[in-house]
Amino acid sequence: MKRLHVSFGTADLEKSVAFYSTLFGTAPTVTRPGYAKWMLDDPRVNFVVESQSGDIGFSHAGIQVDAQDELHEIFDRMKQAEAPYLPEGVTTCCYAKSEKSWTADPSGVRWEAFYTFHQMDEFGTGPELHKLDMSSDDAAACGCSTPAPKKIEEIASASGCCA
Repeated sequence: MKRLHVSFGTADLEKSVAFYSTLFGTAPTVTRPGYAKWMLDDPRVNFVVESQSGDIGFSHAGIQVDAQDELHEIFDRMKQAEAPYLPEGVTTCCYAKSEKSWTADPSGVRWEAFYTFHQMDEFGTGPELHKLDMSSDDAAACGCSTPAPKKIEEIASASGCCA
């Protein structure tokens, strides 16, 4: 089974948590510094707000799978979509250890597909990102903790990223 993932940056996490908790009729499933996540079943969505990204508003969308064997079918479709494909592999990001890959639609909207192994206590940046300047566009392309580049081509050309 799959779940839609949507991520928004916020200037005021506390106010956003209050708003979305009221909107969804439930408190977040996960709260951490600068981060809150609702794992909703109606609608079936993994909805995230975070103040760590620096950007406000829509960040990216994704497809989260419940079983790792579902992931590679989605990765294959991402590769066939005639768009940039960026395999990130297993990484710790957004308080979760996941395997993921990225792509973008023709308008540049970033999409990730991922399977989460388990929740973590640290925000994480992934195995390759610890070598990068986290304020750079290169680091933003692979992870969740800095502003994202405006075009997926900037992500694809990032050196040392998502290799």
